[in-house]
Amino acid sequence: MTDGLEFVRDGEVARLTFARPEKKNAIAYGMWAAIPEIVTEVERDSEVKVLVLTGAGQDFSAGADISEFGTLRSSAEGAAAYDKAIEGAVRALTGLRKPTVAMIRGNCIGGGCQISVACDFRFAASGARFGITPAKLGIVYDFVSTRQLVSLVGPAHARYFLLSGELIQAGRAREIGLLNDVFEPDALEESTEAFVRTLCSRSQFSIRGMNRIIEKILAGQEETDTEVEEIRLGALHGEDYAEGVDAFLTRRPPKFTYR
Repeated sequence: MTDGLEFVRDGEVARLTFARPEKKNAIAYGMWAAIPEIVTEVERDSEVKVLVLTGAGQDFSAGADISEFGTLRSSAEGAAAYDKAIEGAVRALTGLRKPTVAMIRGNCIGGGCQISVACDFRFAASGARFGITPAKLGIVYDFVSTRQLVSLVGPAHARYFLLSGELIQAGRAREIGLLNDVFEPDALEESTEAFVRTLCSRSQFSIRGMNRIIEKILAGQEETDTEVEEIRLGALHGEDYAEGVDAFLTRRPPKFTYR
């Protein structure tokens, strides 16, 4: 495993942890570059249903490791290569059909916030802080991540984040739609795990199909297409649909089998 990342699988749940607590889990170039391969592993593992991302220690991530910028981003070409690694990580998470959940403590800033926005769900401890800071570094945020942020919080709040570089607290982040929910620090993990168990109990065919349709909508698609109709037709002919209907009619919990 790449230095600074810990990846473990525990039954139906995989967990990717940013593990540089001494540097507030700053994300080094090698960590960015390793994320797509990890996401591919999650997608291929039929046992895994959900990927949880979190940080070791007190923080989720304070962002990209700026100490590398003097060497890896010392030229326009080097900066472009570095940005390509970041964009690859974001696109991999965005394209994952299985749900991704960011569990956030402490600082979730810059590239750390960028990663959390690329996830499907975000839950945070009450003391967490959020910000995206390209304007402090003379960087222009990439298109895909900007679109994701605008879709999540709207253009006014996206401009506030990107143009000011100011930080906000978890409560405010929840108010503007950046977070799904905020919990007291000692309840964060238990509450997040309860939601993850809920996701694992649902039809995985439904979850992955709907995640793909949402991805298409966020990319700007306005009408259905052949892929969408194939997903919906596949659901109607699938075992999960028959099981779900029968479980509802007989008033019992469903036992979905799709992997």
